[in-house]
Amino acid sequence: MGYIVLQTDFGNGGSGAMAGVCKIVDRDLRVFNLTHEVPKFDIAAAGSNLAEVIPFWPEGTVFVSVVDPGVGTGRRASVCLTGNGRFVVTPDNGTLDEIGRRFGIKAVREIDESVNRYKGNKWSRESDIFHGRDIFAYCGAKLASGRITLEEVGNEYSPEEIVKL
Repeated sequence: MGYIVLQTDFGNGGSGAMAGVCKIVDRDLRVFNLTHEVPKFDIAAAGSNLAEVIPFWPEGTVFVSVVDPGVGTGRRASVCLTGNGRFVVTPDNGTLDEIGRRFGIKAVREIDESVNRYKGNKWSRESDIFHGRDIFAYCGAKLASGRITLEEVGNEYSPEEIVKL
């Protein structure tokens, strides 16, 4: 049974939809909320929050962090394997910077949305949180439940290419 920990700047409204998508992937997945009250678009706070809690969760835990002022831009949707064996699913927009400094990054991959995107909702793009729900939570849940491996997330890219703050 896997663990998935959610963090956003959505307020409480979108957190239930993200948790629901995780449970659609695997009803036995253990879903936890770190916070949904990150200050709006505060990427540095998102990275710092994660860096503070990551060491206190078991290896293999998947953290999904969606604080994304660049939604709809060319920023990468990514999954990172930290140097201490946890996964972070997040926009590559600077959130991983603090995590890389504290724990190192073993690998990072860009999410292949053609296979790792929830397609079960015809109203998907009518929501402000559709990337968090349909890409990040869905891919994170597949990873946490063992339905995909890190290699099946998408193409690998160099940790040196991660966006820095």
